[in-house]
Amino acid sequence: MIDWLKQPWPWYVAGPLIGLTVPTLLLIGNKRFGISSSLRHICAACLPAKIPYFQYDWKKEIWNLFFVFGIFLGGIIAVQCLANPLPVAVNPALAAELKTYGISNYDALIPIEIFNWPALLHPKGLILMVVGGFLVGFGTRYAGGCTSGHAITGLSNLQWTSLVATICFMVGGFIMANLILPLILSL
Repeated sequence: MIDWLKQPWPWYVAGPLIGLTVPTLLLIGNKRFGISSSLRHICAACLPAKIPYFQYDWKKEIWNLFFVFGIFLGGIIAVQCLANPLPVAVNPALAAELKTYGISNYDALIPIEIFNWPALLHPKGLILMVVGGFLVGFGTRYAGGCTSGHAITGLSNLQWTSLVATICFMVGGFIMANLILPLILSL
């Protein structure tokens, strides 16, 4: 069983499991799903300020905080018990392109040449980690939710705004990965 858990799950197992999220949420009385809203719930629970955005009954959404904690705990369990000690398998053509940007170590899930503490002092690391993190956070709030919320439950509930947001996420991801990221990596 552990060997089966350690390998990537095929689409015909993972896809239906993700797809069952929406009917499960509807059965328990929730119509919204997403990770980004949990930050609002945490702030509403921890900040006694009279900020209107945080003035709501956050206890009705406590299941979302348990869900996020489960993701965190699942990540720890996966790293400790299910991690593959082999380097990440990278397509040779991609490896050749990444080498031109100074990335050649595939021992971790993220390139350690870019994502490390000393990299924050370099423009490339600062842009990728700080500016990128801010833009992701700002974008999720501006779009009214994250990719999981819009693409999984928003589309399943036939929400027009979720279709627009998901299309924008995909177009933005394509532009970033193919046009902007190569410019940043060549700094």
